[in-house]
Amino acid sequence: MSKGGQNMTYVNYSAQPLDDERPLPLPPPIIPEVGFSPAQWGMLSFLVSEVAFFSTLIVVYLSFLGADRSGPTPSILSVPLVIGTTLCLLASSATVHLATKSQNLGKGEDFLKWWSATIVLGIIFLAGTAYEWRELIVVHHLTISRNLFGSTYYTLVGFHALHVSVGVIVMLTVLGMTLSQLLTSASKAAVELVSWYWHFVDCVWLVVFAVVYVAGR
Repeated sequence: MSKGGQNMTYVNYSAQPLDDERPLPLPPPIIPEVGFSPAQWGMLSFLVSEVAFFSTLIVVYLSFLGADRSGPTPSILSVPLVIGTTLCLLASSATVHLATKSQNLGKGEDFLKWWSATIVLGIIFLAGTAYEWRELIVVHHLTISRNLFGSTYYTLVGFHALHVSVGVIVMLTVLGMTLSQLLTSASKAAVELVSWYWHFVDCVWLVVFAVVYVAGR
């Protein structure tokens, strides 16, 4: 269109899309971070401290091994009995894993079955340890104050048995809460932490068995 000898062009801006009307780009999908909860970090910290504790006991045992001038010596230890109790403890690692897996899948009956089996295997291990100690004390007269072997042996094996006892008591508590239907969602999360502790106790026993009943003889 011309006006006053000049060509003027009119642009219909209403036909152009406004910037506010343009589709905005979508943000990237949010990927949840996979990490440990505060309770899990707390358990890991505790287990690390327990590694240092048992490492100290094992080093002390090895340091005084063979230093006695009189018996009894490690040769009196009943290896066949301990092999049997060791198999029970190793089997309990499998049962506690199956119990935790059953709980995550919502299979309450299977959880009770495998959790109870873990408790029974732990009690069998403790009963075997008590029987072994009775034989050592009554038959071989090995007490904690008899010699260096007695002191270091009962300290190392005794503290491990104490940890197993604590685990059995905690699992019995969880079992009672489950049967009473008092197990909350927070308590269910604690079941996994208990399984971590039990696996740790089993791993420690493998080292103790190798040091005391295999290499130490």
